[in-house]
Amino acid sequence: MSELTDWKAAPPRTVPEGTCSVTTVYRVPFFDTDAMGVVHHSNYLRYLELARVQYLQTYDDPYTRYVEQGVHVAVTGVEASFHRAARFDEILEISCWLVWIKRVSLRFDYVITCDGALVLSALTRHAAIDLNGRATRLPPQNRARLAALIASQPQEQTKSPWAGA
Repeated sequence: MSELTDWKAAPPRTVPEGTCSVTTVYRVPFFDTDAMGVVHHSNYLRYLELARVQYLQTYDDPYTRYVEQGVHVAVTGVEASFHRAARFDEILEISCWLVWIKRVSLRFDYVITCDGALVLSALTRHAAIDLNGRATRLPPQNRARLAALIASQPQEQTKSPWAGA
């Protein structure tokens, strides 16, 4: 899939079967909501980060290990589709999986559900940067571990789960 096609795609609606994923459970606190008790849209980016950090810790290294190696994984792009509002005290399940990885960049996809109902579908793109903010290669051992996860998944699921035309 070309980068151009990837940018035109819509966020996924489900976790592809056979994908190495994590699911983070989060109870919406009052301070995440507005006066109507609805989660403010800016908080969803934090929820995605919670799941992404858990993904790295589960399948690779804790994010602190990346920093010890002089690398940050900066967000370079976000695409999100809101399907229904999340509200105070609801239990959200934030699922995250890796779609592709290159020498410097990678992409994660996400779905957030509440009681089985789709709340948000999203993707984030990232670039590895050094401590001075310049693009750098991902540490080889981390890239190899993450690439192996993608390679172990059914082939049709290593492609974008979005049916972009």
